[in-house]
Amino acid sequence: MLTKILKAITVIVIGGSIVPSLEVRAQDAALKTNLFYDATATVSLGLEFSLAPGWTMDVLGNLNAWEFREGRKWKHVLVQPEARYWFGGTFSGYFFGMHVHGGTFNVGNVRTPMGLFGDPGPRQHEGWFYGTGISFGRQWVLSDRWNLELSVGAGYVGSDYRIYECIECGSFLGRAHDDYFGITKATLSLVLIIF
Repeated sequence: MLTKILKAITVIVIGGSIVPSLEVRAQDAALKTNLFYDATATVSLGLEFSLAPGWTMDVLGNLNAWEFREGRKWKHVLVQPEARYWFGGTFSGYFFGMHVHGGTFNVGNVRTPMGLFGDPGPRQHEGWFYGTGISFGRQWVLSDRWNLELSVGAGYVGSDYRIYECIECGSFLGRAHDDYFGITKATLSLVLIIF
């Protein structure tokens, strides 16, 4: 698993090497939240900053630490850095992105969309996920400080996890691995330009 995480980090480093300059310019930084995640009780916070003319780095983090009624659980932590190339000026118009993602999950007694994390059903799955993808999106300027962003991304997610009989009893059943190819990112973000 560590080897796969190191491979994902290598993808970021190689992708970042095509950026002409890594100087952060203080006048180009924004905080953001993904309203899609927020609507599912997942706290999301992102920081995006300029790297060079036409390039930004977007780092999104998500946390869902809640347990739901009837023994349902969908806990996870996600970090998703993305290098973006803007076709016009940064923080306005269309962009193309390359992202990696990784995190942990603890889900049980739920049906996961598209079979993510092994679709545990009444069992509990607990482990790590990692992957990479590409995205395309757009930001609209709403005012001097506020933007709205819409983007979608596709790529790969791998997950390694332990399977337990049920959430309450905790009897260990074994380990598993799943591969997923498809949507890896969907955002409708409110963006605050901070400087």
